[in-house]
Amino acid sequence: MTILCEGDFVIVGETLDGKKFQPSDWAERLGGTLSALRNRRVVYSPLLMPLLIDGTKSLRVAIELKAQYPAIYEEIENFAKINQLQVICEVPAHA
Repeated sequence: MTILCEGDFVIVGETLDGKKFQPSDWAERLGGTLSALRNRRVVYSPLLMPLLIDGTKSLRVAIELKAQYPAIYEEIENFAKINQLQVICEVPAHA
């Protein structure tokens, strides 16, 4: 699966058949790839940001990730494919 979004997109923690994806901290784990620790708090990169959409854990992926970190982008893309996760190309305004 190649994600065919022209801009930022969101991987939703729900499979294509509507089941909640487990483990529950999957978005934080993936977002942690580019995170930093500041003042004993995790600060996520704007390129890979965990978030909630209507109570569902999700991961916002900035399209710039593809150019800056192509290997990480490919891993994220493969993760969504292997786990059959929903992808939203149009990032919701509240995301």
